[in-house]
Amino acid sequence: MSLSGILGNALSGLQASQAGLRASSNNVANVNTAGYARTIASFEARNVGGVAMGVQVNGIVRVVDRHLQLTSLRSISEAGMTEARAGALDRLQSQFGNLDDSGSIFARLNSAFNGLSQASVDPTLSVARLSAAADLDSFFTEAQRLSGEIRAQRQETDAKINATLQRSNEILREIYELNSNVQSVSAGGGDSSGAENRISELLDEMSGYMDIRADFQGDGRVVLRTTDGVLLLDNYPATLTYKVAGTGSYGVEYGKIFANSPNGANPQELDSHIASGELRALIDLRDKTLPDVAEELAEMASGAADALNAAHNDAASYPAPLSLTGRNTGLTAADAHNFTGATTLAVADNSGVLVRRIDVDFDAGTYSVDGGAAVGFAGTVGDLATALNTALAGVGSASFTDGTLSVSASAANNGVAFLQDETTPSDRGGRGLSHFFGLNDLVRSDSPGFFETGLSGTDVHQFATGTALNFRMDTIDGKTASTYSIPMVTGETVDDIVTALNDTTTGMGRYVTFSLDGNGKLSYTANAGYEGYELSLTGDDTSRGSTGVPFSKLFGVGLEAKAARAESFSVDTAIRADSARLALGKLDMDAATVVGDFVLAAGDNRGGSGLQAALSTSRSFNAAGSLAASTASLGDYTARIAGTIGSRAARAESEAASAATLQATAAQKRADVEGVSLDEELAAMTLYQQSYNAAARMLQAAKEMTDTLMRIV
Repeated sequence: MSLSGILGNALSGLQASQAGLRASSNNVANVNTAGYARTIASFEARNVGGVAMGVQVNGIVRVVDRHLQLTSLRSISEAGMTEARAGALDRLQSQFGNLDDSGSIFARLNSAFNGLSQASVDPTLSVARLSAAADLDSFFTEAQRLSGEIRAQRQETDAKINATLQRSNEILREIYELNSNVQSVSAGGGDSSGAENRISELLDEMSGYMDIRADFQGDGRVVLRTTDGVLLLDNYPATLTYKVAGTGSYGVEYGKIFANSPNGANPQELDSHIASGELRALIDLRDKTLPDVAEELAEMASGAADALNAAHNDAASYPAPLSLTGRNTGLTAADAHNFTGATTLAVADNSGVLVRRIDVDFDAGTYSVDGGAAVGFAGTVGDLATALNTALAGVGSASFTDGTLSVSASAANNGVAFLQDETTPSDRGGRGLSHFFGLNDLVRSDSPGFFETGLSGTDVHQFATGTALNFRMDTIDGKTASTYSIPMVTGETVDDIVTALNDTTTGMGRYVTFSLDGNGKLSYTANAGYEGYELSLTGDDTSRGSTGVPFSKLFGVGLEAKAARAESFSVDTAIRADSARLALGKLDMDAATVVGDFVLAAGDNRGGSGLQAALSTSRSFNAAGSLAASTASLGDYTARIAGTIGSRAARAESEAASAATLQATAAQKRADVEGVSLDEELAAMTLYQQSYNAAARMLQAAKEMTDTLMRIV
């Protein structure tokens, strides 16, 4: 071997040893740096014409296992999703509290019924009546607060989605720039490990937001896609866009997330392609979990209000109130009254003496005054109001305006009260006359609290032409399958609307089937194969007659109509102002009762007993959120709600713990490969020092040989 060959070998050895020492010292310096992957110097023997020519340094290489890295990314996404969900549900559950928490909505309901029980012991005690009314109002006020909390969480979730997407865009742009750096440095044989470490760190962060698939290219670049293939980064970074709604309102239609190319052409909807990560949790919370809880809360509140109102409308205060004004039913005077059974309207003076009795027999289509001959009346709501007004002539009046029925006595010392027939009580949509119209409601609401309208399919719908219902059908993975607009046509019936909804071309009949039951309640069921599809109401500008009640609120279609009910209930302000209006008694009447008899007494607590029984009496609850339609007592249903909310939070916490364990395990296995071991690095540094010394001795030997030759010459 020539002297020049010896020198070349020695110099290449020095360079290789220096590269190895730099790599090892850099590893030692970053032993505690998060996301750092150790590096090694890559060598190969240099051979020219079959002659060894030293060592070739190919570059500095990061020690990574791509399979372990991708597994770690998936575990990070799953942990991000479960952690976000668990945090939100834990916060929500803490707001609701437990059954035994004194301030929880469940405890407030029990306290309200205990207050009614105390008031019923002695109905003459105004303090007990005031306390009972206040406790009831506290329950409904808490329902309002909780519904507001749910809306606030939806609004926060909406804002978090936007903030997360903004950060994701920053990550995509930075990785794009780092890709260019890695590509150019690698092509020049330089050390790109610093840029690659930063890319790895960004991939970990991005995985916490959404599930991604990283494809590492031969030139050092990384191409990013969602796990099902939507391109996020290749030759350019996609821009993720989202329009913030800025409100948690139940009626808002939240926008979709899109991945846009630089030219903005063919944006790709992204919601349905995000399978895990914090974004998936936020989308599910906003669109599914929180709305479910809102519906369940509203069904509990409306069930409590309806049960109390059923009892209160069949009870009477002492003395009876001068007038009773109902709720806006959404009905018009031209609607068929559709009542069956019988009920009694009484006018009594302030000592409880009967002044007038009006017995209404809906099955016969007649009424009688003070036990006199039956008088026929026609079948509309307006005809019913006219009949009551005629029967009250001289002692009172009745009117029906803009969906609201009112009944009042003329003399200031008289009052009015209703009593259901024990054998065949009046009934429309499962509620008696006074109850359906809300004449003596204990709990008031500005919008419908129940959706059994009592309308039949043949009734004219009375929604004006030019108005419409708008719907969107989403697939099980969140994609929009189609949108629909169902126009209202003057003169058509409720059945015609149902037919339009069920049309397989212009309506949703391909996916769901709408039906109207005997109580006038509109509902729909998913058709076979479409059970996981989601139908959303996106617009409703309808108004029934002069009542102002839209179709969706009358029939309970859409989240707004169902969930917002929780915020609309409160104890009647007249009762809060005058606790004597709390109906703890009951009309004491039978077929033989005549004018001049005592029908109301101060100490009567039969109405109070009916109010107490509202907690334990079995009733029907509609499907709400994750809960199927059921028959249960109000107390049992409340416990069921508490259990459902608690189990959601507990399940989410358990899933988060499991995901965190899997993430830690994956991270440890990844660290076993990528992490720095000080012992190994010190051993490598010793080896490189020795190889450096050996190469240096070769140089020294070559120098000595050269010096010797020069002296000989």
